[in-house]
Amino acid sequence: MGKLVEEFNGYREKMNDRIMDTANTNIKRFFALDTTSYADGALNVKTKEMLGLVASMVLRCDDCIKYHLGKCHDAGVNSDEMNEIFMIANLVGGSIVIPHYRRAVEYWDELNEG
Repeated sequence: MGKLVEEFNGYREKMNDRIMDTANTNIKRFFALDTTSYADGALNVKTKEMLGLVASMVLRCDDCIKYHLGKCHDAGVNSDEMNEIFMIANLVGGSIVIPHYRRAVEYWDELNEG
C-alpha cells in the first residue's frame, strides 16, 4: 500500500478505537447502522459502495471519499467503472468537485499500485 492509503487507514483505525472506548450507546448504534447499511441486500456491496463514493464526492468529504475508494477497490470495482463513477460525481456535483476528483484519482492510483 502507498503512503496515502497507509496513513489514512492507520489514523481512521486509531481514532475509531479511541471513539469506541468512550462512545455512548447512540454513537455505537450510529456506527453500527453505517456498517450494516453497506451489507448485501437488494443492492450488492459493490453497488452500495459506488453510491457511497458518488455521494461522498458530491458532499466533498475527502475522508469519506478515501474510505469508499478503498471499499470499492475491495469490492472489485475496476478503473473503467471508477472513471464512470467519477464522471457521475462531477456531473451531479459540478466543478466544485474537481479538486476532490484530483485527490480521488491519486488515492485510487495508490490503491491499484499495491
